[in-house]
Amino acid sequence: MAIQLEPQRQPLVEIDQLQMHYPLGSIWGSKQTLKAVDGISLHIRKGETLGLVGESGCGKSTVGQLTARLLEPTGGRLFYKGEDLQKLRSGRDNQLRKQIQYVFQDPYTSMNPKHIIAALLEEPLRIHRIGTRPERKAKVRDMLKQIGLNESYEFRYIHELSGGQRQRIGIARALMLQPEFLILDEPVSALDVSVQSQILNLLKDLQQQFSLTYLFISHDLNVVHYMSDRVAVMYLGKIVELADVNDLYTSPLHPYTRALVSAIPAKHRGQRQERIRLQGEIPSASATPSGCAFHTRCPFAVERCRRETPTLRLIRPGRRVSCHLHE
Repeated sequence: MAIQLEPQRQPLVEIDQLQMHYPLGSIWGSKQTLKAVDGISLHIRKGETLGLVGESGCGKSTVGQLTARLLEPTGGRLFYKGEDLQKLRSGRDNQLRKQIQYVFQDPYTSMNPKHIIAALLEEPLRIHRIGTRPERKAKVRDMLKQIGLNESYEFRYIHELSGGQRQRIGIARALMLQPEFLILDEPVSALDVSVQSQILNLLKDLQQQFSLTYLFISHDLNVVHYMSDRVAVMYLGKIVELADVNDLYTSPLHPYTRALVSAIPAKHRGQRQERIRLQGEIPSASATPSGCAFHTRCPFAVERCRRETPTLRLIRPGRRVSCHLHE
């Protein structure tokens, strides 16, 4: 059964208790399992940007790949416009795959370097048998204009482009099938700061122009703040806090979120900001601690945190947190 939502507009995407567990075999006679994603539930409303943030290895990219159906989950359910994606027949499945597209961190690794840009952009249209050859060529030229590149880029190769230009091509390719939902996986983390701002502004413009919905995955809290309407914070395969972006950044509740927000550089020279420094190593996703997984690093942990696993609870409209301190 799908998760219960606050009384707001229906979601475009619903994730219900999604899991991705990898068996690692036996170590010292005990079976080990890596819990990359461990029972998360989220919803994403049409037209919004949901930011997904957390340290490297927390499982946020796996969530993106599961949502795009690049991976098959080991548990849980995924809904798109109310349809259970795991129960679709192949024809309907192919139709919905056009509506959900993925933008990778490095487009070079997801494109054939032997093909010119025109062929790379035309490929999704050819696969789905959309349009005649002249119509596809015209759409490629139009899309290049939409992303701020001129027609001369048609005949270039991906290795001839700068990082920012490559990412523009990655975004353009994702948009060729006119999707509704884009999963943006660290789309600017490999770019210079000045180029980052150009790509982020482009994404905002395209979202407005094409009525797009985004799942924006990043470890950069400044970038997530700029792009997102709501933010979900992940730790060791679980969501520990979910809130509107301004609420989360001005009054973070979970100790992990508070530590992340405190690490954001002050905007003005001389502005004081108390930094919360977490002690200890991040536990392994194959050997998560009992109780709250964060208790080994939490400065506020009590005995209950070591024994009982908290749940992601609604504490007020639009605000969820997984922490015994807020029950």
